[in-house]
Amino acid sequence: MCRIEGVMEERERRRRKWELGLKGTALGDGRVEKLKSCIIFPRSRLKLWIIRATTMVLLWTCLVQLTTLGELLGPSAFKGWPCCFSQESASSFLVKSLPPKRVYQNNGYLMVSCNGGLNQMRAAICDMVAIARYLNVTLIVPELDKTSFWADPSEFQDIFDVDHFITSLRDEVRILKELPPRLKRRVVLGMIYTMPPISWSDISYYQDQVLPLIRKYKVVHLNRTDARLANNGQPFEIQKLRCRVNFSALKFTPQIEELGKKVIRLLRQKGRFMVLHLRYEMDMLAFSGCNQGCNKEEVEELTRMRYAYPWWKEKIINSELKRRDGLCPLTPEETALTLRALDIDSSIQVYIAAGEIYGGTRRMASLAAAYPNLVRKETLLEPSELRFFQNHSSQMAALDYLVSLESDIFVPTYDGNMAKVVEGHRRHLGFKKTVLLDRKLLVDLIDQYNAGSFTWNEFSAAVKEAHTERMGNPTKRLVIPDRPKEEDYFYSNPWECLEPSHESEISSII
Repeated sequence: MCRIEGVMEERERRRRKWELGLKGTALGDGRVEKLKSCIIFPRSRLKLWIIRATTMVLLWTCLVQLTTLGELLGPSAFKGWPCCFSQESASSFLVKSLPPKRVYQNNGYLMVSCNGGLNQMRAAICDMVAIARYLNVTLIVPELDKTSFWADPSEFQDIFDVDHFITSLRDEVRILKELPPRLKRRVVLGMIYTMPPISWSDISYYQDQVLPLIRKYKVVHLNRTDARLANNGQPFEIQKLRCRVNFSALKFTPQIEELGKKVIRLLRQKGRFMVLHLRYEMDMLAFSGCNQGCNKEEVEELTRMRYAYPWWKEKIINSELKRRDGLCPLTPEETALTLRALDIDSSIQVYIAAGEIYGGTRRMASLAAAYPNLVRKETLLEPSELRFFQNHSSQMAALDYLVSLESDIFVPTYDGNMAKVVEGHRRHLGFKKTVLLDRKLLVDLIDQYNAGSFTWNEFSAAVKEAHTERMGNPTKRLVIPDRPKEEDYFYSNPWECLEPSHESEISSII
């Protein structure tokens, strides 16, 4: 009996000791709790991610529905909506939706170095995007010219909204800001094929000659881009894409856009305004060899400048012969006579879209007398507002471009790149009045008037009659086979890109 009681007591002591051991473990060892928390925490994070993913799907579905609604009903669909989702905010919301990326077999990478001034490079960028799209290659954001006469150090992103450029075209072509690292090393080592494409080439040239090189070398660098794609005879989709890049994808930076809007606003506060693209700067005269109205010292200075730049190939130039052929920009004096003869109101504001006029006040005297409301961006804006644009000719030209698009009348005195590209853009905006001066006829009429062969009324009537159909009217481009330099420039009249109503106008007059 005593033995049984002893066994029972021993079991009771072991049981109590075991319970105390459990309590000590529960109170003293935190690793179990840590393990539990490690198990519980991922479960809670998983739930959070599921909620987030579901929310994103719902938001994206709403975005797609709103985009579809906006396309079907237009901006009027949002009238009467509460202020928290007004027409403006709804439009902003829709604009932020990006086009889907185009998926294609990438054949390689295309690098391009543009040459020339702003508008020559602008047209070239449009061409290069179209070429990259057609070849199914990846385009690297174009490099701008920094070695031309103007020596502008601006990069692409200093002038254009580079992110908008890339994303707005993602449904057509892949564009990168720079080459992938492995390919950048190839460029550093000189393992890259560089070439100037043939001017005025059909898209088939790039398909047959350039694409095989891209496939072979992975990266091809085109070191000249001016007028490298033909004006005519290209697939309709290519022409439409050139326009889309020009009119939609190539937006200026927000800083340039805002300052341009301010200039336009200041002009509009005083009424109608005309933009006069008075191409009478020193570089233009030296390059063209035109010296009408210049004194002996100025002629010598222009000649020295022409010989100083080896890439200006033409050195010996007969100024008078060139002028009679209509190949010189009109002088400020000739321009004043022409504007008066066209009965353009002398009280209108005249915005001079140009650099420094050669000869200064002396050469501008007759124009200022005929049109006293002459203004420039430098007179409309504070010096501090233009400080960051100084010594950046392309950025200054971008301001003039924006003002030129919005003017009531646009008059270029020479058919250079800015004149042509602005002309085409104004056609796209609804055939805004653009006076396309017939310089060959004008200098002949002006010389006869100055010689006393015409009265003022006879001279004015002849000038107006000659320009009746030269106001940016709907028309098709003049095509001259095998002479692309002499035919109409694609970007001056991109009729393929006009609205259907405008196309019918064009068809009716052909």
